[in-house]
Amino acid sequence: MVEEKTITKKQNGMFMLLVVLTGILLGIFLFIVGCIFTDEQPVLGVPAIILGIGMSTISLIMTAGFKVLKPQEAYVLTLFGNYYGTLKETGFYWVNPFVVAVNPAASTRLGQSGDVSGSGSESNVQLTWGQLKTTAMSLDKRISLKIMTLSNSKQKINDCLGNPVEISIAVMWRVIDTAKAVFTVDNYKEYLSLQCDSAVREIVRIYPYDVAQNVDTTGDGEPDDGSLRGSSKIVAQRIKKLIQEKVEIAGLEIIDARITYLAYAPEIAAAMLQRQQASAVVDARKLIVDGAVGMVEMALDRLKENGVVDLDEERKAAMVSNLLVVLCGNKEASPIVNAGTLY
Repeated sequence: MVEEKTITKKQNGMFMLLVVLTGILLGIFLFIVGCIFTDEQPVLGVPAIILGIGMSTISLIMTAGFKVLKPQEAYVLTLFGNYYGTLKETGFYWVNPFVVAVNPAASTRLGQSGDVSGSGSESNVQLTWGQLKTTAMSLDKRISLKIMTLSNSKQKINDCLGNPVEISIAVMWRVIDTAKAVFTVDNYKEYLSLQCDSAVREIVRIYPYDVAQNVDTTGDGEPDDGSLRGSSKIVAQRIKKLIQEKVEIAGLEIIDARITYLAYAPEIAAAMLQRQQASAVVDARKLIVDGAVGMVEMALDRLKENGVVDLDEERKAAMVSNLLVVLCGNKEASPIVNAGTLY
């Protein structure tokens, strides 16, 4: 495996720019002088022309060695197929003009910051400019060391109960080892995108969408209350950890991962909504019944304690029934006043 080698040479770009310009001007001067003296003194004129052409050609070749680096950018350089080194520090450099900058992901466009291209609704002029801009960016072999955000498209995945859910995540990442990113994998951006999709599928299938009974999401053999909806932070952290393990070989660092979209798939969304509504109604009814039973018990105890009335079991049952109907009903009760005797 190739290890990163940072080039720490001085920023000699301005000095070499003066040297190159001097060489080009001197070559042009010698060429002109040689042309003037060719007819009168061929012995001096022809060598001057050859020397002028040679100096200008060498100076033009040397211009290929100029490199400009902005903050948080890097150049991975190779010389005749061998790894030459990496330029990381900001500045204006001159390096061997025969080195070649390598970035296999320069022309890769993903749904992430720095890679979003123009939409198809633009005019022809704008589209042409966008195409030219994309082409220019693909020719630029600089590797960004900035923190970037990758947001892949939504995926449809079955949770642990077999219910299809749609989920999307946003991953914050950056390149920390340029040599691994360039030489270990074919395209580090596509590799990262693929590993993100794979990690999401691997983690989501462990969890139910909502809390379910007899489901073990931690792997300890005991049922727990983990779910995609209620444990989104834990799920995101597990996804981040799994992605980091897979992209370590490519010299990438996963800074953070967040779930940006989570919902049931459209084909079951309506049914699951009815299920959630029914569950909410059942829970509400259970709470109402528990409260009503407590109030009936309290009423009977207070009547007996204060000696207001002495009820037999049949009358108690009738009273309990009436109170439960009043307390548990959806509408207000319409009482009937009995003006006769109790018995």
